[in-house]
Amino acid sequence: MVRARLERECPPRWRPRRWGSRRGGGGGGSCCCYSSGRPGRAWLLQIPGKCLTHTGGRGGGEGELGRKPTGLDAAAAAPPPAAALAPAPPSVLVSSASSERVAGSASPPVVPLPLLSGPGGRSGPGALPGAEPQGGGSAVAKIIGNNVKKLKKFASTVKMWVFEETVNGRKLTDIINNDHENVKYLPGHKLPENVIAVPNLSEAVQDADLLVFVIPHQFIHRICDEITGRVPKKALGITLIKGIDEGPEGLKLISDIIREKMGIDVSVLMGANIASEVAAEKFCETTIGSKIMENGLLFKELLQTPNFRITVVDDADTVELCGALKNIVAVGAGFCDGLHSGDNTKAAVIRLGLMEMIAFAKIFCKGQVSTATFLESCGVADLITTCYGGRNRRVAEAFARTGKTIEELEKDMLNGQKLQGPQTSAEVYRILKQKGLIDKFPLFTAVYQICYEGKPVQEMLSCLQSHPEHV
Repeated sequence: MVRARLERECPPRWRPRRWGSRRGGGGGGSCCCYSSGRPGRAWLLQIPGKCLTHTGGRGGGEGELGRKPTGLDAAAAAPPPAAALAPAPPSVLVSSASSERVAGSASPPVVPLPLLSGPGGRSGPGALPGAEPQGGGSAVAKIIGNNVKKLKKFASTVKMWVFEETVNGRKLTDIINNDHENVKYLPGHKLPENVIAVPNLSEAVQDADLLVFVIPHQFIHRICDEITGRVPKKALGITLIKGIDEGPEGLKLISDIIREKMGIDVSVLMGANIASEVAAEKFCETTIGSKIMENGLLFKELLQTPNFRITVVDDADTVELCGALKNIVAVGAGFCDGLHSGDNTKAAVIRLGLMEMIAFAKIFCKGQVSTATFLESCGVADLITTCYGGRNRRVAEAFARTGKTIEELEKDMLNGQKLQGPQTSAEVYRILKQKGLIDKFPLFTAVYQICYEGKPVQEMLSCLQSHPEHV
């Protein structure tokens, strides 16, 4: 997790200085001010791909922002000294599924390393909304660390919560704090010196005003339980977690879980964002979905850069579902690659998968679903990126070619981190079965049955041939 603080008192409300379209403005196109009656703080949470119960650390576990849960990263912006004349700025906390955390003198933002980008690792916010590479947490921490140095609204120090582990005889937090590099999950990319790794989750998130969650979705209950009560009720959150949960009535979104457990407003960020490319500052787009537009614009201000362009929309539930469901489609695309089915077949998987994503959202989202949201980065762009460059596709291809189980491949190819695609397919399958809708979603169903019920990979092609879209 990473935490950052604002350098001056926020105005009474967030007000866009310019708001020209649904997409919002490009860098600087819109600006808001946040006021909670006190300085704000921000947190970012991310967990790598391994199970929290398997990592042995408090709050440790696997997670991914496109990577597997392994640990948690958070950064929080520290408030200004008590002696300061101006009120303390909002602090930012970033938590990731990786094993990195940043600590700072002021309330710094907490940033996770893994999920945001691609294949999972133990690092924090690495997985940006649409990508799955490990190191996502660190990639997000890098963005926040650089931005808070320029934005007077935030304190300049960022704390990142990191699940502690030893790398070449040194503690990972020591490496990050002294060498300014997450050598295990985001090697080759220097982190700003104002990003401080902290191994204690409770310490990292204490009194943070802004929280960024980037952890494997299966650990969200545990993480929320651990930090609830340590975060101000007026805090704001944003989740980069790609996954869903099951509730008594079926679908349960991760953002809903955070809202219910912590009592805070939560936005979501999803998009075509492979962590290594984000860290290298290669151009990409992403989407923030927020039911309260002012809050979404605040996070846009915290996260946007010239090469990380953000669109803010109010269709938050659809944005979040896109990030989870695209991983199922990517597994199907990987199966086709493993069968050497060709580009035409893979294109069909992407198209039909998108159709099922839209249909699923229209059935299970509580609010109105805008088809236009699927044309944002969180939708078709993230889907394409994941089906060609994500770890879900890569492991699924190996599954089709080698005959090894998903678990064996996770161990061989991902250091034991868990893939989000197969897990999400199982959760979606149970929800569809409960509602009697399995036949309406043959691609989602085929991925689940191939991964967990022993159906041959060739069933992927059969489901395409008999898909309802062709009837």
